[in-house]
Amino acid sequence: MNNPRYLLIQIRDVDDPIRLQEVGCFADALQCPQESVTVFDLLSTSLNASHLADIDMVMIGGSGRYSVTSDAAWMQKAIVSLERLLESGKPTFASCWGFQALARAAGGKVIHDLQHAELGTSLVTLTEAGKLDPIFSQLPESFEAYMGHEDRVIEMPPGTTLLASTASVAQQAFRFDGLPVYCTQFHPELTLPSLLSRIEAYPEYCERIAQLPFDVFRRQCQAAPQCEALLPLFRDHFLG
Repeated sequence: MNNPRYLLIQIRDVDDPIRLQEVGCFADALQCPQESVTVFDLLSTSLNASHLADIDMVMIGGSGRYSVTSDAAWMQKAIVSLERLLESGKPTFASCWGFQALARAAGGKVIHDLQHAELGTSLVTLTEAGKLDPIFSQLPESFEAYMGHEDRVIEMPPGTTLLASTASVAQQAFRFDGLPVYCTQFHPELTLPSLLSRIEAYPEYCERIAQLPFDVFRRQCQAAPQCEALLPLFRDHFLG
C-alpha cells in the first residue's frame, strides 16, 4: 500500500515533554513522514467511526502521567473508545500504556507493581506461540527490547494469545485472535537515543524504578535493533 494513513492515539497532557517526540518516534519507526500520522487525543475526545474512516493503521503509545489502573472518568471513557476500536477491526499496534489499556478494555486485568517495573532494555523471549506467529516468528527467539513501565498485565483478555515474556513480567506481548491487533508491553517505536531522551524527560522514573543516577543508568542500556524491526513487520503483514 502506498502512503498508508496512520492514527496515533495519545493519552498525554498538552505540556507533556514527550507528546511531540512520540509522534516522531512512530513516524521514524514506520519510515513515513510525520504528516502521515494523525494524532488523536484520547483524554479530551471519544473515538468514533468517523475518526477511523480514512485510517489504514492505528497505533497506541505510552503515557507520561496516566495509569490504566485508574477508575477515574477519563479512563472509563477511554475504555469505551478502545472497545469501539476493537470492534472496528482496524489494524492496530499498541505499546506500553496501549498494551495495558487494550488488555483492560477487552476483559484482562492490570495492576500497579513497582516490584516488577522495567526500565531501559530487557531480554524478551518468545513463547511457543510466538515462535509460530507470522510476525514474531521473523524475530530471534530472544531479543533486547526497550522498556518503561510500572503497571503490568497479570491476566490477559479472553481470545488472545501470549507471544513473548521477560524474566520479570510474563505478559510482554499478545495478539487478539481473529483480529489484526497486536500489543506489546515494550516499545518497538523507540531507538536507544529516543529511549534515553524519554527517560531523561521523566527523571522520577529513573530514581523510582532503577534507583540509579541517570548517567549511571544510561550506560546499562543497549541498542535493540530486533525490537525496532517489529512495527515495520506488522505494517507489512497487514497493509502489504
